[in-house]
Amino acid sequence: MTAGPLSRFTVLDLTRVRAGPTAVRYLADWGANCIKVEMPPGAGDMDMGGPRHGPDFQNLHRNKKSITLNLKEPDGKAVFMKLVEKADVVVENYRADVKFRLGIDYESLKKVNPRIVLGSISGFGQDGPYAERAGFDQIAQGMGGLMWVTGMEGQGPVRAGIAVADVGAGLHCAIGILIALLERETSGQGQWVSSSLLQAMISMCDFQAARWTIAKDVPGQAGNNHPTSIPTGVFKTRDGYINIAASGGHIYKRFCECIVAPELLTDERFATDKARRTNRDLLNSEIEKRVEAYGSAELVEKLNKAGVPAGPIYKMDEMFADPQVKHLMMAHPVKSPKLGEIELIGQAINMSRTPFEMRSATPEQGEHTEAVLKEAGYDDAAIASFRQRGVI
Repeated sequence: MTAGPLSRFTVLDLTRVRAGPTAVRYLADWGANCIKVEMPPGAGDMDMGGPRHGPDFQNLHRNKKSITLNLKEPDGKAVFMKLVEKADVVVENYRADVKFRLGIDYESLKKVNPRIVLGSISGFGQDGPYAERAGFDQIAQGMGGLMWVTGMEGQGPVRAGIAVADVGAGLHCAIGILIALLERETSGQGQWVSSSLLQAMISMCDFQAARWTIAKDVPGQAGNNHPTSIPTGVFKTRDGYINIAASGGHIYKRFCECIVAPELLTDERFATDKARRTNRDLLNSEIEKRVEAYGSAELVEKLNKAGVPAGPIYKMDEMFADPQVKHLMMAHPVKSPKLGEIELIGQAINMSRTPFEMRSATPEQGEHTEAVLKEAGYDDAAIASFRQRGVI
């Protein structure tokens, strides 16, 4: 195990559920000293991240330390501010007003440590008409435009099968924190970094959103078809389904030659990009008639050899069995004291000299409280007193 490229940074993690923990996980996986601050036992469940030893919680909080600290108690807040003095980053995803009520907003933190970077994630932004609303992934998917471009045409709005707004907001916040840390090397000053589920969702709609802002085109549902690149979609084979992306003149020509369908090249209904867009459903039907003769694995191999992008459509167990997925180590092993040998989800960032490391499994609640407080200068008597009074 190496120290990691971010090992010089200490991060105080006040986050819960998914978006915030996702942001901190990026920092933790590259070696930052991430200290998860949790409520003491019996002081109320403030995490709301599912069962501690369940897959979700374990995957989100690996590579962190855990302390218990009641920020609603004056002594608890005082301990936290003492930790802030030597920290580099604080990350929170409370409702926008909570940090102010607790007295741990950016201006308050800045007075204790002018170099501190505060990362905040909310549902809808730190101010504005919806600032006080609670954020939830599916709500952001709906308000961010995703659900009206997802699903089959005419079936009504459909949510994505993953928490794309939560994960997107966490990723954007992590990027912002890293930018702030880089900028601090020049200015010597910290700053407040914020993102929201709504902003992340709109940003990730990307070209679909730009279709409105630039062309005033309102994208609709296209099902498994790509909305602009045709033919691209899901096609039924002899034994299942595969994805084929054969848009663009050159690739479409290779595709037709590969499946031995020269008539799809010369038919005037499909001969140009414009014609293929106009007659998309008919073209898809004609393609499916021809690919139904092939097995999925056979056709995927044949198309890729011909330079036509194609791939299987996996269930989760099939995906992790794929040789390329195994090669990329997207299921990463770690030993948990409670669960034994488990596999967590690897990072999608590859670095030649400083790759991420799965150093430790998710800690038990408060596992590092005593060690962290001693590092901060508290002695055994003070720690015992805090514990007796429910501060930790």
